[in-house]
Amino acid sequence: MHHRLLWPASAIGVALVCPAYGAEQTQDHVLEPVVVSASRTGATEHDTPEVIRVIKKEEIEEQRQITSDSSQILSNLLPSFSPSRQKMSGSGETLRGRTPLVMIDGIPQSNPLRPTGREMHTIDFAMVERIEVIQGANATNGLGATGGVINLITKRPEPGSLNQNIDVQITTPTSELKSETLSYKTHYGVSGNAGKVDYLFALGYEEQGMFLDGDNHLIGVDNTQGDLMNSRSYDAMGKLAYWLDDNQRLQLSVNRYRIKGLNEYVSVSGKRDEGVPTTSTPGTPEGDAPYNEVWTTGLSYDHYNLAGMQLNALAFYQDYESLFGATDSNSFQDPAIVPAPGRLYDQTMAETTKYGTKVSLTKDGLWNGRLKLTGGFDTLFDNTEQFLWLTDRTYVPEVEYTDLSPFIQIQLKPIDSLTLSAGARYEYAELKIDGYNTVWNNGGVYVEGGDPSFNDTLYNVGLVWAPQDNWNLFANYSEGFALPDVGRVLRGINQSGQSVEDFKDLRPIVTDNVEGGVRYQDGPFSAEVSYYVSSSDYGSRIERENDAFVMRREKTKIDGIEGTLGYQFTPNHSGKLAYSHMRGRYDSNDDGTLDARLNGLNVAPDRLITSWSARWSSRLTSFVQANYAFDKNLDKSPKGDDLDFDGYLLVDAAIGYRLPKGQLSVALSNLLNKQYVTYYSQSALANNDRYFTGRGRTLTVGYRLNF
Repeated sequence: MHHRLLWPASAIGVALVCPAYGAEQTQDHVLEPVVVSASRTGATEHDTPEVIRVIKKEEIEEQRQITSDSSQILSNLLPSFSPSRQKMSGSGETLRGRTPLVMIDGIPQSNPLRPTGREMHTIDFAMVERIEVIQGANATNGLGATGGVINLITKRPEPGSLNQNIDVQITTPTSELKSETLSYKTHYGVSGNAGKVDYLFALGYEEQGMFLDGDNHLIGVDNTQGDLMNSRSYDAMGKLAYWLDDNQRLQLSVNRYRIKGLNEYVSVSGKRDEGVPTTSTPGTPEGDAPYNEVWTTGLSYDHYNLAGMQLNALAFYQDYESLFGATDSNSFQDPAIVPAPGRLYDQTMAETTKYGTKVSLTKDGLWNGRLKLTGGFDTLFDNTEQFLWLTDRTYVPEVEYTDLSPFIQIQLKPIDSLTLSAGARYEYAELKIDGYNTVWNNGGVYVEGGDPSFNDTLYNVGLVWAPQDNWNLFANYSEGFALPDVGRVLRGINQSGQSVEDFKDLRPIVTDNVEGGVRYQDGPFSAEVSYYVSSSDYGSRIERENDAFVMRREKTKIDGIEGTLGYQFTPNHSGKLAYSHMRGRYDSNDDGTLDARLNGLNVAPDRLITSWSARWSSRLTSFVQANYAFDKNLDKSPKGDDLDFDGYLLVDAAIGYRLPKGQLSVALSNLLNKQYVTYYSQSALANNDRYFTGRGRTLTVGYRLNF
């Protein structure tokens, strides 16, 4: 018995062949619906009452021909995801205007207590098989999904005793060929099956040079938050699975990812008011180079016929470190270390260890096949602290977090054309914080520790109605649960006599998400349109104040429209069109009225994305995409700075050619060499040090060989 061929769809999904990539694929491949594991109920993207997007392997590979930036890949495929900052930090990159929960194979990567904004840089996307995106606030996978869920499903072993592949890429600006601006990337993988054992091992390495903008100038390096430019990264992933019998599977997975700056360039401040962008010059920044280092380990057990039920169990552990670059921020000053008028340089290290379990049990086929029940229990234990790296001072005290969450989900089909779903999830959360002293700049006040706890029951209810073949109407209400940035709250306390027991800014964020829409699928044509409203009576908004980011707890509301169109013109030519419009408002003076507009640190601009994939012969393929971000009017910053966004159009193209051995690809990113300032730098903040331009036209040549 070849156990590797028995993997059910709920465990591995089914890849759909995209005609623009992989000419070695057969065109008569049978298309089947992809089961979304992040739904926890075995749902597919076309039968749910919410908007779910499954990004297939071929789509990921198309994007990887153009860029290795994981945020850019998501932004190119999801119009409601913010334009990429093109930096190591993705702070401000949101989904539907709120923070998404990022997972790898169901293991949370987001850090709820002290978000670093680097959740998208915990794995090389060369390791990713597909991406499941559940849009809108939900509690399906627990804490943090106020904007939705992005679940990165890693590659699985291929059939056969030994399969190997190697992938190499080199990227250069088209305006010059110099060592300082060259980027190199390589990936090697081996996988297979030996009896009851499936195995996979993969190793990736990348060294990125400096980026040039459309005017052929070095883009400013972010010495503080960290940068993808002038960096080196590697990723090692291993998976080992054992089939106990035809229905039981045990798997151990380990992923080790590290990206670190080379610290060979320093930022040169721009002049925002004069339209002069931030640039870079060779030099050695203060302190140690920023880096992101992550160990993620998971042990899963799946039983596909446990007395007619399906059991999925996961235990995980993650060790996470983020070092930020050195600055002479006012927050770091202390006259006991460097007396005035000297300036003290320091940098912060955020460390998180978390472990937990996720268990779900599903029974289908009840009541003559019309009822499905899913129940489960999740746990999360998180320990986080942030300290000043160079002087070994407490910046954010050690925080212990415990989360216990039972849940139940029901799906009922009273008639063939109608599917009803409802569920509830109980969240019990507890923080444990010892007493501590804040930094000198905040008065060095003592804050009394405590064990504040919170609990909430989160509900969801939805329906899908298919009045006739090809048509599908859906509506959904769901609630998301998140904590505010606990670290930002604790480090910002500047008044004596405070206690974490009664500090109201630590209260959870409960987000209500209401949406409805229509889907149509008929042969080569597919379409989906939806409208959503996401609101929170006590939300969280980040704002820059002096040289630090602070958090505001305010009533917020975001609403928007999303639409997608797809058409298979011929078996070898297909096109897609996707659009997102959103607006965000908040109560700026606590009078109950939503009187101000959220800026680019919170919501994305309106965006239109279109693409065309083609297979011209058994050897030649092509892919073209255009991404347009519309102008957006925003309120001025607290200091009166203009944050309005001037939109821009980016076009990318790639050609693939199958050689007698292997496949060659040639891609041009920013084909028109558009000179532009990134959305974040225009609309998230007004700052001369971070007035960054986007990357100009680049050429990427790649070669891939399977053997």
